[in-house]
Amino acid sequence: MSKQIQIGRLLLGGGAPVVVQSMTNTDTMDTMATVDQTLRLVEAGCEMVRITAPDVKAAENLYNIKNELAKRGCSVPLVADIHFNPLAAETAATIVDKVRVNPGNYTDRNVGKIHFSEEEYNDELKRISDKMSRLIDICKTHGTAMRIGTNHGSLSERIMSRYGNTPEGMAQSAIEFAQVCRDQDYDKLVFSMKASNVKVMVQSTRLFVDKMHALGMDYPIHLGVTEAGDAMQGRLKSAAGIGALLVDGIGDTIRVSLTEDPVEEIPVAYDILQAVGARISKAEYIACPSCGRTQYDIQQALQEIKARTQHLKGVKIGVMGCIVNGPGEMADAHYGYVGSGAGKITLYKGKEVVRRNIDQQDAVDALVALIKENGDWVDA
Repeated sequence: MSKQIQIGRLLLGGGAPVVVQSMTNTDTMDTMATVDQTLRLVEAGCEMVRITAPDVKAAENLYNIKNELAKRGCSVPLVADIHFNPLAAETAATIVDKVRVNPGNYTDRNVGKIHFSEEEYNDELKRISDKMSRLIDICKTHGTAMRIGTNHGSLSERIMSRYGNTPEGMAQSAIEFAQVCRDQDYDKLVFSMKASNVKVMVQSTRLFVDKMHALGMDYPIHLGVTEAGDAMQGRLKSAAGIGALLVDGIGDTIRVSLTEDPVEEIPVAYDILQAVGARISKAEYIACPSCGRTQYDIQQALQEIKARTQHLKGVKIGVMGCIVNGPGEMADAHYGYVGSGAGKITLYKGKEVVRRNIDQQDAVDALVALIKENGDWVDA
């Protein structure tokens, strides 16, 4: 379990629920457009919002965005996304709840340099520590958190010279920044290893966590697959990468990156969390694909059941084609809806049969009644 830190009103890590976040794609200098999109994200369930700050002016305008959100009754934690501009990071850190910096293009750039001697390598690390000290001091003063976000494909020349563009290089880059912060007695940190390649993202995150734990560190981890794309591809890549690590017990906050309206990222994030059991936000269904043994319209039945019950947070319902596999494979369901003959349904409460051979046209109503009888129903 990671250590717990506070970001605005949120607790991150340490067993707190996995936080869902997203990022605006508006012009940060357009205050109202950014505020409006932020409010739409929050309404959709987003719990932390990242906003790019490419320069000092954009960083300064985060103040106006934050104030306008407050006027509209919104206190969602804000994160400033910084890449090449340390001054923008220092400005933003006085305003928002967290700043995100990329080690590969924040302070550690030696454009065109290929070879580093041991002395040059260590001198560069010392320079990074010196250059980071002002941002660290500002974050300490204002209680601002920091995400060290390493991206595949944007590693520094120094790291590339020793490790190449590899998961090892990504993990090592972040570890070096972690040590810089620890040496300066600052630990309000979150780390991420992101890549558009799912394998690289998963491997580098696991490697970083192993390295971190070996050094006695336990910082929270942000998960995401970058540039995942849109539609089915974007959702599947995000689920594969984020889900694999959540199953490992790694991950305290997630962002699903889709080439769509960012509001569309939020339900996907919750679906991933639900699928791996990391955070339950609605009903869950165990439904078989059916086969020739199924003697009722299971596809229609599943849709009707979902339409009536999907708001029942934490309730698990099995919708099975027949008696052959149904009771066994839905064993951990709270309720079961199982085909028992031509157009006939048997209902279960847990593993116990409670009603047999109900006509299919009456069975969904009977299921709802059963849920109500057992005290698991709430109105939508």
